[in-house]
Amino acid sequence: MDALDALLNRVSVPRLVEPAPDAAQRELLFRAAMRAPDHALLRPWRFLTVEGAAREQLGELFAQALSVDAGQDAPSEQALTKARAMPLRAPLLIVVIAAIQDHFKVPAQEQIIAAGCAAHGILLAAHVQGIGAVWRTGELAYNARVAKGLGLRENEQIIGFLYLGTPERELRTPADEQVDDFVSAWTGM
Repeated sequence: MDALDALLNRVSVPRLVEPAPDAAQRELLFRAAMRAPDHALLRPWRFLTVEGAAREQLGELFAQALSVDAGQDAPSEQALTKARAMPLRAPLLIVVIAAIQDHFKVPAQEQIIAAGCAAHGILLAAHVQGIGAVWRTGELAYNARVAKGLGLRENEQIIGFLYLGTPERELRTPADEQVDDFVSAWTGM
């Protein structure tokens, strides 16, 4: 598959089953991430892999975060069950973290975008290798208790949870977007 084919045909794959990507495939995923645009070569990202029993522990962390943050309005048992099950939707999760550094030329926003580009590199490398992947966030990606439970430092934030595995069914065909709906010429002031 060439690069343009990957860019034009990658789709999110929400239904994932075993097996997870193997060691050689993971190496390529992370090597692709490292090619993200990166002003000053700060490498303002890091990644956590979550698999096996650690997925259940992450689900428990999600449920605890919901419970504690809810205060007196305790979440329903259904909401807690859903939170516990979230990490079980794929055999491998990659937590993409922006590791923001003080730098006189590279503002935090640019570093966050670079970490997002690294996540996109992982998704593209997964697609090329036939690995199903989907990028998820949701309120728990921005939850301080989840960040603390995952060991994030004060200068770090979660960009997203990448769920990876074998596609359960055939990939859908992406919609043929009309580029003109999103592009216009600026003609000056």
